[in-house]
Formats: sequence, structure tokens, C-alpha cells
Amino acid sequence: MEAESDHFSPYRPDGKLYGFVCVVTGADRPVGAAIATELAAHGAACIYTCVSASESTSPSTGLDETLQSLYPNTKIIDYPYSVSSEQDTLTLIDEALNAWGRLDVWVCSSGLLGPPSIDATTPSDLQKCFEANSLAPFFALKYAPHAMAKTSPKGNYPNAAPKDTKYGSIIVVSSTASTYGGCWGPSFTMSCHAALGVVRAGVAVLKGSGVRINCISAGQIDVGIKLNGVDVKGTNSQLPPGELQGEQQVKKYVGLERAGHPAEVGRVAGFLASGFSSYITGASKCFPPTNIAPVHQKEKCTRTLLTILCLRPRRRWRCNDHEPSFYPI
Repeated sequence: MEAESDHFSPYRPDGKLYGFVCVVTGADRPVGAAIATELAAHGAACIYTCVSASESTSPSTGLDETLQSLYPNTKIIDYPYSVSSEQDTLTLIDEALNAWGRLDVWVCSSGLLGPPSIDATTPSDLQKCFEANSLAPFFALKYAPHAMAKTSPKGNYPNAAPKDTKYGSIIVVSSTASTYGGCWGPSFTMSCHAALGVVRAGVAVLKGSGVRINCISAGQIDVGIKLNGVDVKGTNSQLPPGELQGEQQVKKYVGLERAGHPAEVGRVAGFLASGFSSYITGASKCFPPTNIAPVHQKEKCTRTLLTILCLRPRRRWRCNDHEPSFYPI
């Protein structure tokens, strides 16, 4: 195993993210706020908590006051940011490098739920979902790694640490809709699949860069929005409401028999940001990972799998001129 830099050791006593400069988009929503809190709790030097630039002229998450009192050595910067703007991404990266000399973690948590049905979905709705759920991760993949590869001496600010090696972690907060359909409307499923596609493509793109990219595919998370509180276009939520499944359904099909909490998503993000996940890239961390499919869904999965196996070309294997009595898949 290659020697690990002491400055990136997840076991360092002052925090597994000590000295890190981070960006968290969607920080004005429960999941983004929880992720920012987690990063601050583990010693990050600075966190840019990004808010949609269209929401107000002087956006604020309120995290600067809350987290500054809890973690005074972590600088919280509320930052107006448009997830669909390439220029905003470049400007933010430049500002981080100019101010701190480094960039270590980029969390895309700016997802958009979109309309619940195809009848209510317009091309404009679909475009907005793709911009929030997959275009934002694409910009992060394209531009953040160059900044993350830069090394720097120890800065003159609280929680400062030298960066002596290329290191970076891009985290895309998505949904289990990235792997199957039916949990909400088509635009959400399509754009979440595209988000996971960015992560998968990123593995090859980032080879040799020292930067990793991973996805958190969140399942049922209680983000404090009721089913009747979602607007018809799904523009006020990142994930489906926690009560989308009834209590009985949750107990029957969710291994932990409850919806998850934003803070628990934050802990997964903290793990992926730190050196504890140093050999993990291109992964989709399902959260929770223990959903139990209904019987009819299992039957569908079995039939689909059998179809795939039947359609897949078979290759006969020979070993020392003796044919085995089976066809390996």
C-alpha cells in the first residue's frame, strides 16, 4: 500500500476532514444543510454553502450563524450559485483557490423532484430536472478536479493544513430512482439515471487525478415535506416526501422499518469525503441499502434476469480439450 499523507489521514485527532475546503450545493435544503454540518463537525476549514441564485439577491442558509457557534474554526460562506451555470461553477472554483489555495470536496445536493406524472411534465420541466440532477454533477466533474489536483502550503487561517498531494472527492446526492423507475415522475427517474451516469463516466475521466467521484442514492428520507406539501411541479423538494409510502408499507419493505434522516445522509457524505473511502470511486451508495422488494417486484426482477441471461450470447469454454458440461455466464 502506498504511504498515506498524514494530512489526509482519516484518523488524525483533529478531524478526518481537517483543513479541507468544501463546496455544498443545495445547502438551503435539509440534506444539503446536514451535509455541511457533518463536514464542519469533522474539521473542514471552509464550506461554501451554495444557494440558488434565483431565490433572492442576498441568499442565506442560516448555517453561517448556526455552524459558526458550534464550530468556530470552520468558515461558512453562503454563496449565490446557479446549478445550470457553467460560469458560476468556474467563478466559484476561482474564488476558492484564490482565498484558500485549495479545493478538496464538492457535494452536488441540488436535486429537483419534478412533476409526479408524465401528463404534468413539460419539456421545460424535464430540462430543469436534468439541469439540477445531472448537469450540475457534470460541471463538477469537468472543472473541479483541476482545482483539487493543486497542492498548497499551510495557510494562515483557522483549521489550516498543508496539501501535499493530489486529493479530491466529488459526491453526487441522488436517489434510488437512479437505478429503477416508479418512485416518482419520469423526469425525476430519467435525470437521476443521468446523474449516476456522470458518476460512472467519471471513473475513467478521473484516472490518475487523485480525485474520486461517488453517488449517494437516497431512498426514503424524511425531509420534512408532507405529500400534500409538494407543489404540482415538484420544484420545492429534492426527494420524494417521507410519507410517500404508508407506515405499514415502510415496515414491510424497508429493512430498518423507518424513513432515513438528512443527518444520516450527511454521515455517508462525510465518509465519502474522507480518507476512509480512499479506494471507493464510481460507487452508488444506496441509502438505506436494505429495501425489501414486494413479491410481485421480485418476480418481475427474476423474469427480467432470466430474459437477460437467455439473450446474452453464450461462449463455450474448453479446458485441456475437455468441454465442461455447463455454459458459464
